[in-house]
Order: sequence, then C-alpha cells, then structure tokens
Amino acid sequence: MTAETLPSSAPTPDPDLLYSEDEDALRAAVRSLLADRSDPATVLAGLESDIPYDTALWRALATEIGTAGLLVPEKLGGQGASAREAAVVLEELGRSVAPVPYLTSAVIAVTTLLGCDVDRAEVAEPLAGLAEGRTVGVLAVPLPTAPGGVPDPAVRADADGALTGRVTSVADATAAELLLVLAQGPDGPALYGVEATADGVRTETVTPLDLTRPLAHLTFDGARGRLLARGDRARTAVERALLTGAGLLASEQLGVAEWCLSETVRHTAERTQFGRPVGSFQALKHRMAALWLEVASARAAARHAADALATGSPDAAVAVAVAQAYCAPVAVRAAEECIQLHGGIGMTWEHPAHLFLKRAKSDELALGSPGRHREALAGLVGLSAP
Repeated sequence: MTAETLPSSAPTPDPDLLYSEDEDALRAAVRSLLADRSDPATVLAGLESDIPYDTALWRALATEIGTAGLLVPEKLGGQGASAREAAVVLEELGRSVAPVPYLTSAVIAVTTLLGCDVDRAEVAEPLAGLAEGRTVGVLAVPLPTAPGGVPDPAVRADADGALTGRVTSVADATAAELLLVLAQGPDGPALYGVEATADGVRTETVTPLDLTRPLAHLTFDGARGRLLARGDRARTAVERALLTGAGLLASEQLGVAEWCLSETVRHTAERTQFGRPVGSFQALKHRMAALWLEVASARAAARHAADALATGSPDAAVAVAVAQAYCAPVAVRAAEECIQLHGGIGMTWEHPAHLFLKRAKSDELALGSPGRHREALAGLVGLSAP
C-alpha cells in the first residue's frame, strides 16, 4: 500500500533518509562527470565568456547519463525514478554550482507537464523531448514564486491562444526552447506551451547575482501557444511543480553547504600559522564543528523532503516547508564561513568561494524565502495567528 492510498487515520510511514545503492551509483556517475567537465576553473571561464549555460555538460548530464527523465515514467519515455534520485543529482550540482538548467527543466517543467493530461499529444510530445534531454523547458514564473503563492497570471490569453503580457525574473529562460506559460484565458486560468523562438516572444536578459543561473524577463505580444491544461488542473499542475522544485532545491542547497564545509576543512588543515595548521586552533574547530552539525541537520531535512515527494506522503508540504526554512540559511552560513576562514584569498574572483555564496544567496530567495516557508509551515501545522 502506497502513502497515497493510506486512510487518513493511518500513521504516516517513517521517512527513509538513507541513500540506496542505486542512488549511490547515480551520485558516483554524476560526480565523476562534474569533476571532469565542471571544475571551478571551467565554471569561472564560462562566466567570463558570457555563456549562459554549458551546453556540452547539459547534453552529457541529461542524455548520456539520462538524468533529464528521472521523474518521467518509463511508459512516457523517462527513467521511471523518483524525487529521491533527482535530489541526488541536485546535491552534486550544488557541490559544483554547474551552470545547467536541471532544476528548471528536468524538475519544474517536467513536473508541470506530468500534472497535465499526458495522453494528449500536445502534452506527451514536449514531455518526451524534456525526458530525453532534447529540449530545455522552463515554467514562466518569477524565480521567487513560492509553492502556494502563485499569483494571478500576468499573461492574458485570447480565445485563439494568442498570449499577451510580461513575466519577470524567469530562471534559465535564456536556455529554454519551450516556455510553459500560465495565462488568464476567457474561461479562467490555462497553461500553454510556447516555443521560445516563436513570433511575439521577446527574451530580455538581466544580470543576476548568481551568474550560473541566468535570469530573463519574458514579454509576450500575440505569441501563439498550445493549450496544455485549463482551469483547476492548470493551476494545480503549476502548484505541484513549485512544491517539487522547492523540495528538491533543498538538496542543491545541501550540496552547496557540503562543498563549502569540505573546502574550509581542507584549507584550514593545509594553511599554517605559528608552525601549526590554523584548523587546529580551538576557535576555528568550534566554528567548523558547529557548521558540521548544521549541515548534517540540513541533510536530514533535505532527504525528508525528497522522500516525502517520492512517496506521495500527505506530509509532503510540511516536509518541503521545513527543508526550505532550514536548508536555505545553512547554505548561506556555510558559504560565508568558507569565505571568512579562507582569509584574503577567499575574497578573490579566482577562488570559487564567491560562486557558492552567490548561488546560496540566490537559492535563499528562489521558490520562496525562508520566512515565507516558515509562515506556510505555521499554517500547515495549525499555528497561524488568529
């Protein structure tokens, strides 16, 4: 019996926070790829050349390893895995701040399409493209949009599917070939698929804090879209995608924090003062020990969220809110400690520490701030103010 079929009076199964052998094998494959093609020097070189994302790396990650279709059932052309496996991929991407649109395309866009009628060709065809890594898709909502906080659509749709409006701060829109647009139609909200290169679509690149996750404003001026879903189904598909994205973003934040802690321990063990490694000084030991405890707790929170999403737990929304409220500040704190404990070199462009701080700060606002998730958690567990 799955978690989705349990009666409401039945206790929720304990979450499985451990990694399976298959998940460990997936981690090894992804880590090996990223170590070979996305080391800090490579990422920095890409940023200096104004390349929005690494197409060769994305092709290898999405198609050669097959991570693009992890969340897609096998009968629809995917790998038939779950949020647990996708979380492992995002942990490794966080450890390398790789400039690839995995969260936006393989998680959020895929989950949006899975919430539509996948038996329709209008949905099945783009879903297959995303699953195979042939297409990069993006849900056209502002990056800070939180689960449960989807505003009224800023885009309007005519009866013939012509879209008009503007959406700001869309992550990875510059890399997208397919835009999933929630619009207000004549009969209520509706979800449309729009080619990024279609007439009437304009993409305006903006300079983000985190250069490894580009942002852009999207303007639609009579662009034609294919109807994917309408009414409550369209809004529910978007809400589920944002919840899944926020829950798995916690795993990326965990990866950021893990790299920062590991790099700080390595550096302080090698750098010496007064004939001793600075990492042997008690004050620094205490700071790194405290950070280790926070990272370990973040791992538990992120794994709980991934497991809850994978099993369809009725507590998934609670698990996601807890994970985001906790993991986001931990990633920022770990990145700040990494820079401070590296001393002067940590402040330089040549050292990759600033990439992790920028990703951590960007992730802290993405898909809802920690405060927004704490507020949501209070409501979910009945602690809302009267």
